[in-house]
Amino acid sequence: MAKILVVDDERVLVKGIKFNLENEGYQVEVGFDGEEAVEKAREGSFDLILLDLMMPKIDGLQACMRIREFSTVPIIMLTARGEDTDKIIGFEYGADDYITKPFNLLELKARIRALLRRSGVAAQNAKTGVLTAGHITLDPGERSARRDGTPVELTAKEFDLMELLLRNPGRVYSRENLLNVVWGYEYIGDYRTVDVHVRRLREKLELDPANPQYIRTKWGVGYYLANPDAQR
Repeated sequence: MAKILVVDDERVLVKGIKFNLENEGYQVEVGFDGEEAVEKAREGSFDLILLDLMMPKIDGLQACMRIREFSTVPIIMLTARGEDTDKIIGFEYGADDYITKPFNLLELKARIRALLRRSGVAAQNAKTGVLTAGHITLDPGERSARRDGTPVELTAKEFDLMELLLRNPGRVYSRENLLNVVWGYEYIGDYRTVDVHVRRLREKLELDPANPQYIRTKWGVGYYLANPDAQR
């Protein structure tokens, strides 16, 4: 079963989350500040991290950014602030999902399951076969990406989004479609979530992010993969 790291300075909340997730069969480790989150993430092998936004020593955003320097583990940010700007900043720092306190534990569990299904935990059940588009290569089995042969680190959501586009070259997806398909549930928030992930993919995979060759925008509609030679 998946191993989850829960980090929040609200010890009662951490205790409750740990109890409920362990009842679901997950292995759970806990921490109570941002530095501890980074240390445990570096030392342990986790399948998912729940990370509070406001914590002592360093906040959740800084912890998320540091974790992203060495890991693509899916990260769900926990916060008492639900403003869209906070969510967008969280995605900018590498978070994969965002849930506002107080939250329903059933919703939290559903989001955890959705992320794990789309991460390396479910990789053995994913469709295999390397996907390519010009200089971009994705291996769904290994959950790895390359640009011109050079490894590129993608977060779980970035990988899922790029895989969807590569498997369906030429098909235009609206931002609403992408939220439903890639995120796996009706996301309550701003559609700019998709824009942030698309921009990060362009920065990581396109040779010229300002003039993308493959990850294209259909103005007024959405995004698509422009590559008639894409292999599936």
